Order: sequence, then C-alpha cells, then structure tokens
Amino acid sequence: MTQPQDSNPTIFAHYSALLDGALDQLVDEGGLPAGLDRRNVAVEPPRDSAHGDLATNAAMVLAKPAGTNPRALAELLRPKLQALPRILAVDIAGPGFINLRLESGAWREELRAILSRGGRYGLSSVGKDERVNVEYVSANPTGPMHMGHCRGAVVGDSLARLLRAAGFRVTKEYYVNDAGGQVDTLARSVHLRYREALGEEIGDIPEGMYPGDYLIPIGTLLASEYGDRYVSAPESEWLQLFKQRASAAMMDLIRHDLGLLGIQHDKFASEAELQASGAVDAAMDNLRSKGLVYEGELERPKSLDEHDEWEPVELTLFRSSQFGDDQDRPMKKSDGSWTYFGADAAYHLQKAENADHLVNIWGADHAGTVKRVQAAVKALTDGRVDLDVKLVQMVRLFRAGEPVKMSKRSGSFVTLADVVNEVGKDVVRFMMLTKRADTMLDFDFAKVVEASKDNPVFYVQYAHARISSLKRKAVDAGIDLSEAADLDLLDEAELGLVKKAAQYPRTVESAALAHEPHRIAFFLYDLAAEFHALWNRGNDDPARRFLLEDNPQLSRARLELALGIGQIIRSGLDIMGVEAAEELR
Repeated sequence: MTQPQDSNPTIFAHYSALLDGALDQLVDEGGLPAGLDRRNVAVEPPRDSAHGDLATNAAMVLAKPAGTNPRALAELLRPKLQALPRILAVDIAGPGFINLRLESGAWREELRAILSRGGRYGLSSVGKDERVNVEYVSANPTGPMHMGHCRGAVVGDSLARLLRAAGFRVTKEYYVNDAGGQVDTLARSVHLRYREALGEEIGDIPEGMYPGDYLIPIGTLLASEYGDRYVSAPESEWLQLFKQRASAAMMDLIRHDLGLLGIQHDKFASEAELQASGAVDAAMDNLRSKGLVYEGELERPKSLDEHDEWEPVELTLFRSSQFGDDQDRPMKKSDGSWTYFGADAAYHLQKAENADHLVNIWGADHAGTVKRVQAAVKALTDGRVDLDVKLVQMVRLFRAGEPVKMSKRSGSFVTLADVVNEVGKDVVRFMMLTKRADTMLDFDFAKVVEASKDNPVFYVQYAHARISSLKRKAVDAGIDLSEAADLDLLDEAELGLVKKAAQYPRTVESAALAHEPHRIAFFLYDLAAEFHALWNRGNDDPARRFLLEDNPQLSRARLELALGIGQIIRSGLDIMGVEAAEELR
C-alpha cells in the first residue's frame, strides 16, 4: 500500500487553517487573549446536514479560558468567518456552535482535488512518522487458524494498513507462545501420530491431547526421518526435538493460513528465545532498580468465601497497583520460575525499544490481563511508550441461520482456510470489520454472498462495479473522457455526494488515532448507499441517469463524480485489505 507523501489538506483542514487565522485576528484586536490552547478546536460536518456544510466548536472551547461566554465569542467570530472565501452564510446555534454554509463551488473544487490526487486523497501525515508496533494473532502454535483467530488477524492487519495511511511507521508482529505447557502437549500429541505412522494402533486420542488430523503429516515425516528410534525412548530424549519440529510445522501452517487472507507479519518473536536470552531477568532488574519489585503475599482471592482454605505464599511481586492495576502481580512462581506475566512484561519491553506506541489485538478472554500489562509497560518505559489493547470478540458461524457444526478434520473448530476457500478472502476480510471488534459478530455463509443491500460486502463492491461499468459504457457510447468536464453542471444532490466523500480523509485520521479500522467499513457502506440512491434517481427519471448519449457534457460531469467516488471506495477497500470489484458475476 502506498505510503503517505504529503498531508493532502482537505476542505476541513483548509477551513481549519482559515478559522485559525480568524482567531489570530481576534487576538490582534484584543477580542481574545493570546496563548489560548486551541488543540480541541475543530471544524467538522454538522450532526444535521440541514444546519450547514461545516461546523466549529471554537466559541464553545475558547470562551471559558477567554473569560467570556460562547455566544458572545461566536458573535465576535461571525464577521471574520463571513469574510472568508466561499462562505455563503454563518449561523450561530444554541449556546454558541457556529455553522458555516459554503458556496457550491467549494465542493466542486473538492471533487477536483479527489480526482487529481487519486489514491493519495485521504492519506495523512497525522502520524508524524512515529513508530507503532501492532501485535496481532499471536495464536499458540498448536494447530491451524480458526475463525476466532481470523477476526483478530483482520482487525490487526487492517489497523496496520490504516496507521500507515495516516503517516505512522508500522511493524506488524506475531508473538509465538512456544515456551508454555501447551507446546509440551503438542509434542506429546505428535509423538502419538509418530507411533501411529510406524504402524502402532493408538486408539482414541487421550483427553487433553490435540486430536486434529493436521498432526498426522508431522508424525509421518518424523517417522520417515527417525524410524522407530523414539518409539520406546524416554520422553526426555525426544520431547525437545518434537517440540521444535512440531512448533515449526505449526507456524508454517499458520503462515499459510494467514497468507490466504493476504496477511504477512514483519516479525515473529519467540517466547522461548526471549526467556533463553535473559530478557526476563533484565526486565526484572529494570523494575527492581526502581523499587517496583518486592517479596510479598497475594491478597486472598475475592472469589473465596470465609470457609474456603487459603494458604498465602510469598512471591516476587510487581507494584502494578501504582500504575492503575487492581492489585500487585506476581512475576515469579513459588518454585522460582517466571509467571506468564513476567515473560509478557519482558516481551513488551523488547517491543518498546523500537516503538513509540504499542497496540495489541487480543481475544476478549484476555480482558483480565490488560491492566497489568499496561502497568508493566508504563513502569518499564517510564511512561515513554503507551500500550493500547483492543479486545476482539468471538465470531459465531451460521449457514442459512443454523449454527455451523464443528469441523471433524480440525478436531474441534472450523478452520480459517475452510471459510476462505468457500467464500473468498475479500468477503472474509470485509465481514470481520462490519462491527466493532469488541462486539460479537455473526458470520452466515449464505448471507455474506447474498446480493442485497443487507450484505455490506456486496453493497460496497456493487457500487464500485457500477462505477467501473459506467466508465466502460461511456467509452462504448463514444463519450470523450479526455475532455475536461464542466462540474458546474452538477446539481445539489450530486454535490451532496461530494460532501459525503470529502469526509473520507477525516475518517482515516480519526479511525487511525482511535485504532478502529471498522470505521472505514462503516464509512464505505454509507458512501455506497448515497451513491446507489443517486444512481436510482435515473430509474424514475431518465434525465437523471449518469450517462446521457444526447448530452455528453453532463455525462462527463456525472462520470467525473462517479470516478471520484470509485477512487475513494478503492482507497478504503485497500486499507481493509480488500480488492475492489470491477464487475460482479
């Protein structure tokens, strides 16, 4: 995806700068004190388009520190704003909100900007080239990707693309949890398949082992490589080898599955290598030097009642409660080994050494660990680096309204590969962003390929396909697309579509700063809806169609409008990792 090359000022940025100049004039004239903080002053679309084209909260934000009331300050600003170019009217609403109505020429100029900037329209420099590490997926290397992993993968990858569009430098990272007990279980499960490949009847997979058929090829490979060498050997002789080979094979499978979604990480970090490197000890020394580690006992769990037995144990604790956590947290277990949190703290310090911001995309089942990890990052980096954790809720699978049964091939879940192979990468990626990440998402195999307005994937792609078809039909009709279009021929309804399109750059910036890529999907759906509504005017009145063979000038103007909308749809879909459809079959 193209990196931002400049700030591409839009109509909102343009009038923000003009507003700033008007405020400077008030300061020079003594109507406003110098030095007021203007960071929260905004120029944005009004909530109700009937109130105007632009709105500003300048008077509401600055009145109190200026020692006046918002309405009075708004009245002082009114003549300054009225004198600005392309301002048709300035209205003061309620206690002091200021609404601006622009001449139609301002929106024609914005359409020209959309067309001339092409794919650069909407790119921003708001990120100021700051470094962001986005860690996502990070599934245990114990099996193929399932649909729970899929949603986090798409959210994380789309966020990374969004942050790059907003001018951040992004590292996409995957944390391989290859040091825990689940990898020992994986190795033992592979050992069963290894013995099976050598002809042994293993029967039902024991409870607690991984039952999936996806382990059969690994067992077969190890059998061909080592023969019966490890069939009767003690576990100590083969466990480490089988762990390494099984983990590597699972990561190959995971990379393949992610590739089906067009996802590639920049970096894979190993928990086992982290612990072996001494990084956890270094993180502990960092905290100890700041007086943030001590030997103590955990509080009695609130889940226990007075009759439950509780024996306090002295542990090495981190003073996470000083940094917003509910209580202090153990870094070491009573046997002297590191807790998962201890390793996690060290891993985040490792990431923070090359980042200004950290973003983690986690499953909702990790909600209880968010505060402690944020506390650790704050303590280890002295507040230099911030950590934002986005929790992703589950995906429920349906087929024509009926819950989908689990996959026998995978052992206990529906694989990502199966879903992508059935409905396609673009459908899966788009659908994963049709709701906020922290809300449950229903994925119905029948509905996601349905050709209806209720299917957002189809509705947005259909808008782009219509625009692509329109261009082909214009060529067939002999309309010369190289001639400059007279945009003065566009009516108010058509310029209304430009007003919606002009909000795209603001959407990119706000979505990037909030770490919410679903906002792009929401915006594209709304933009597509307005385009379809404009298109459908021609069904009732042929004179309102986009292409009129007897009026090539008006056709060119309407085609330019459609091409501008198509460009924004392509740009938004690109951020989502979705290809824009040229035609729908």
